Amino acid sequence: MSRIFLKSAAVAFASLAVSLLLTLIVVPAMGFPINRTIWLTSTVCPLVLAWIASAYTFWQGERLKGAHRDLARAHAQLAAAHRRLSEKASRDDMTGMLNRESFFAALEATRRKSDRGALLIIDADHFKLINDSYGHLTGDDALLLIASAIERGVRSGDVIGRIGGEEFGAFLVGATEQEAKRVAERIRREVELIRFRPVDERVIPLTVSIGGVTCGEDAGVSDLMRVADRRLYQAKDRGRNLTILDRDVSEAA
Repeated sequence: MSRIFLKSAAVAFASLAVSLLLTLIVVPAMGFPINRTIWLTSTVCPLVLAWIASAYTFWQGERLKGAHRDLARAHAQLAAAHRRLSEKASRDDMTGMLNRESFFAALEATRRKSDRGALLIIDADHFKLINDSYGHLTGDDALLLIASAIERGVRSGDVIGRIGGEEFGAFLVGATEQEAKRVAERIRREVELIRFRPVDERVIPLTVSIGGVTCGEDAGVSDLMRVADRRLYQAKDRGRNLTILDRDVSEAA
């Protein structure tokens, strides 16, 4: 408030100075004498009117600035809330990984930036048996442990998501065939090392089967999924707890 008072005072005294200057120039030039009335008019009127008008203008300006600040703050809060909602909508509620839609959208975007990489499809072995024998809550606990093992197995920058009930996807950005094999085997081993004891201290073994394929230059996401899925079922048929990786889509056709 004091700032508004000081700014208004400065404007009022500037108006007074201009008014007096004009009075001293214009009134004599018109042939009139400068009397008390003219002096009062040329001093009081600009001083009072300019002070009131400028104070009101500056006050309104401060209110407008405050409104702009509040609007900017509200906009920032809305943008942050929108980002949080978008992030939440893109995540699987249980594991926190990307959900199916977001995983494939990220995979498409990554493929447009780079031709190199490998897609892994990871499926929990005998998972229906765990659900049927111990209940779905125990099955959820097992899935969380498997998801954590997958996160430990992949590299920084790789894209991972839950793409089905007990099925996960991992896109290894820029990975060669050998790198993809090492990551897939590390994931398989991390899951195998889990000591899952939901009841009575008895260990329930957890394993995954993994099918994968490295990216050919012209391979689309659907092609990669088709081949990786085929290799996953081969791993299941050969006894599970196994990784089968193809070099690229063209060789797998």
